[in-house]
Order: sequence, then structure tokens, then C-alpha cells
Amino acid sequence: MYYRYLLVVRYILLNAVAFSLLFAAYLQGWVDGVFADTTFELSLIIFAVFAYGLILCALRIWRTSADLNDLSPGPPPPDSPIARYLARLQSAPSDTGFDSFAAVRLDLSHRVAIVRHVANSLVFLGLIGTVIGFIIALSGVNPETSGDADNVAKMVATLIGGMSVALYTTLVGAILHVWLIVNHRMLVSGTVTLLREIVTARTSQKDDARG
Repeated sequence: MYYRYLLVVRYILLNAVAFSLLFAAYLQGWVDGVFADTTFELSLIIFAVFAYGLILCALRIWRTSADLNDLSPGPPPPDSPIARYLARLQSAPSDTGFDSFAAVRLDLSHRVAIVRHVANSLVFLGLIGTVIGFIIALSGVNPETSGDADNVAKMVATLIGGMSVALYTTLVGAILHVWLIVNHRMLVSGTVTLLREIVTARTSQKDDARG
């Protein structure tokens, strides 16, 4: 039996579980530090980039799944991307067929690359938050007033606030990076399957033409 939109179902299940775990962590109070005044803005920026990557990955997975559906038993719709891919490969001369295949593979790979770039940017945003946190922490350190008890209390408070920014933004960036990378790997798997099915369909068309 041919399962339509199986890749989309896997995407929904994966992220439903991930959001459930995130909500459970929120109920346990494990992410309360993210909502502190010193860390909320940077964490919100990182999460906004993650949400963009997740939505972008969802659109790519939907398109890949639709293309796989078009390769189900029977000819693809004439106006579908799959039909255009097959027509490009079928009309290419035998000595340039590899170049045509490479162009199709490059087109499909472009869908995957942008999601990976967004996922990698989450790590860099987390590191930027780390640097900002250390700057905040060190900005309150003044050796000249270290002997004053009141100033020491202020320095410790600033130091703790800066370290909180550094640690929480790093943690948020790392967790969201892993989350998006798992979705990226799912998209890669679907794209590889699509490319393999295109090659199989092209081979079948050649065999039918020879027969």
C-alpha cells in the first residue's frame, strides 16, 4: 500500500513530541531562567530564527512529500515539478545526461541547504549571547571598589546576571540547533529518496521506450 504524505506525518509526530517535551520542561520550571529580563530578548531572537527554520523545513518537507506522491504508480501530472525533471532527463542527449542529472540533484539539494544554514546560525547566535553575557558580567567588576561591601554586592549581582545570559543563551541555541538538525536530517532522507525515485522512473521510461 502506498502511503501518501508519510514524510509530513513523520514531521508532525517528531515536532509534536518535541513541543510536548518543551511544555513539560516549562511546567517543571526548568526554563524559567529564559524568561528573566536579562535573557528573554536574546532568547526570543534565537527562537524566532528557529521558528523561521522550522517553518521553512515544513514547507520543504511538504513539497518533497508531494513530489514523492507524484512518483507513485502511474505517470506524474504533466504540470508537476517531477514531470519537468523527468522531461529534462529524458530529452538530454546520452553524452550530457550526467550533467542534466547533476542539475536536478543540485536543484533538490538547494531545498536542504538553506535549512542547514539556519540551524547552524542558531549555534552562532548562542555564542554571541555567550559573549554578551561575559561582557555584562565583566562590566560590573571594578577592582578599585572591591573592598566596599555595598559595591561587592552590586558586582556579584551583575556578575550573576551576565553569567545567566551567557549560559541560557548558549543552552537555548544548542537545544534548538539539535531540534532543527533532526528535522533537517528527515528532510535530507526524503530528498535522497526522491532523487532515487526520479532515477528509477527515468530508467523505467528508457526501458519502455526501448521496448
